[in-house]
Amino acid sequence: MNTMKTFILMALLTVLLVFVGGLLGGRGGMMMAFLFAVVMNFGTYWFSDRIVLSMYKAQEIQPSDNKQLFQITQEMCQRAGLPMPRLYLIPSDQPNAFATGRDPQHAAVAVTEGMLRTLSTDELRGVIGHELAHVKHRDILIGTVAATIAGAISMIASMAQWAMIFGGGRGGDDREGGNPIAAIALIIFAPIAALLVQMAISRSREFLADEGGAQMAGNPLSLANALRKLDAASKRIPMHATPATAHMFIVSPLTGGGIMKLFSTHPPMEERIARLEALVYGSAAIR
Repeated sequence: MNTMKTFILMALLTVLLVFVGGLLGGRGGMMMAFLFAVVMNFGTYWFSDRIVLSMYKAQEIQPSDNKQLFQITQEMCQRAGLPMPRLYLIPSDQPNAFATGRDPQHAAVAVTEGMLRTLSTDELRGVIGHELAHVKHRDILIGTVAATIAGAISMIASMAQWAMIFGGGRGGDDREGGNPIAAIALIIFAPIAALLVQMAISRSREFLADEGGAQMAGNPLSLANALRKLDAASKRIPMHATPATAHMFIVSPLTGGGIMKLFSTHPPMEERIARLEALVYGSAAIR
């Protein structure tokens, strides 16, 4: 279901790009914005691992630094048929983790010092399984494609805005008789709609990673217990994280409620835990 949901959401983003591009930017404006977004996101995709690891001062570790972590990761990789990723340690008290890298052959998994102190061995196994599921599902690539399309939509809207200011209010194309009110509405709401769809894709991939991580670990309850601990700790222990990278972590390092939940990159924690428990207890666990 989550795979199908991702496919539908990606198709929706593509349709929105074509519709907005054709209506506001014209064919030329749509192609220019799309190509620019592709170039930007290709660079981010290719170098994102080095950028984000440096941003959080993550240091690569060796088996002699943490034998248990390496053994757990090797075990999970063997179960999943994945090559061993590089392992990094983030100097932060907030228990958290993320995976990065453009493909399974160039993957890295980073964990915080706080997570190693907080979780049991079984819980750590569940978290590592979750991150390796992201690697196996190539979620970095999927997220980059979604960001490319959403970025192109935002650029087209911005181009149309300037075209209306300096081009007599006709928007990005040269057709006569266009509806300026409809164009203004699209300029305002199209980027918001694209961002909402992009965030929905991210949430769908988190559900898939939870399921995949539970299968690798062999016990969904281990990951469910880990998520409870990580969620509670993230609300008590601050972390200097940026909104641009918050989606990478297993639990959001940022706090926020109300309308900001619409733009959350992570599903509600209660639903994530309930789905994991349902793998053990059946559908009755989902309330």
